[in-house]
Amino acid sequence: MKTILAVRASAILYNLLLGLKDRRAFLLPGNICPIVPITFFKAGMPFEFLDIAADTLNIDLEQADERIKTGKFCGLLYAHTYGDSSQPTSLLQEIKKNHPDLILIDDRCLCVPELEPDPISAADVILYSTGYGKIVDRGFGGFAFINEGLNYQSHSLPFNKQDLEALEISYKHSIEMGENFSYPESDWLQTDPIMPAWPEFVELVRKEIEISISHRQSINAVYNSLIPSSLCLNEQFQLWRFNLRLPDKKKTLAAIFDEQLFASSHYASLSGIMGEGRCPVAQQLSKEVVNLFNDAHYTLQMAERTAQIVLRSL
Repeated sequence: MKTILAVRASAILYNLLLGLKDRRAFLLPGNICPIVPITFFKAGMPFEFLDIAADTLNIDLEQADERIKTGKFCGLLYAHTYGDSSQPTSLLQEIKKNHPDLILIDDRCLCVPELEPDPISAADVILYSTGYGKIVDRGFGGFAFINEGLNYQSHSLPFNKQDLEALEISYKHSIEMGENFSYPESDWLQTDPIMPAWPEFVELVRKEIEISISHRQSINAVYNSLIPSSLCLNEQFQLWRFNLRLPDKKKTLAAIFDEQLFASSHYASLSGIMGEGRCPVAQQLSKEVVNLFNDAHYTLQMAERTAQIVLRSL
């Protein structure tokens, strides 16, 4: 596989999609980061959303296999919900065996960056991010391991920061209101400047991985000691952020913000907002999930206060 390095993971995805001759649709999980379908819009690549499975919280691969059999789809994007560390290798290998021409993208942008290709992966593309809010947060950067047979060419696009800010306001409003998002073409996607050489980038990331994981584990230990396990997602979902499923998440989020602390609520189901597809499991998850912060901006004391607020709000 060849290694691609760019200023954003979405720039790599855009370049990849633009190079595909097969313009049939992709299948995307309903709970994907909104920038992913927006990148598909910019590349002119159609897509449909597919629900996640209740047991894995990732795209339902059994449903995916059945949908691909219809012949409507040229690709599948598998994303690891909340940086889920598990790898459904055998299922993806089976799908690839059943549909050898399928373009399989393994989106690991919320996962711990692996700096060498996965030797047993069935994916044609393994995509990582070191951008804002990721496990290694350099504020920029994405990289991918891509099969040699894929047509990949870098494109230099004009970029306007104000266009990106306007786009973010627009899609966040659509998600909050549950309204259809109408994509406005603009210069929102940054493809320049040139990134450092791969060996230099690897050394930077390798140093930060250990620091990031150690800090997150320390914060998570506080959450685990105070918050009942019945409210927490399984361990494989808890490194990117510490995730809870709560009966009244709006009340909890409001209580956290009232104390000048922070939490988030990712990711909403995008079916009916950015594209077709029925995703009841993803919709239910988004109604309940709260992401507690555990990154470098959050201290042990902040985590303890946050956990106590969660308990009081129940």
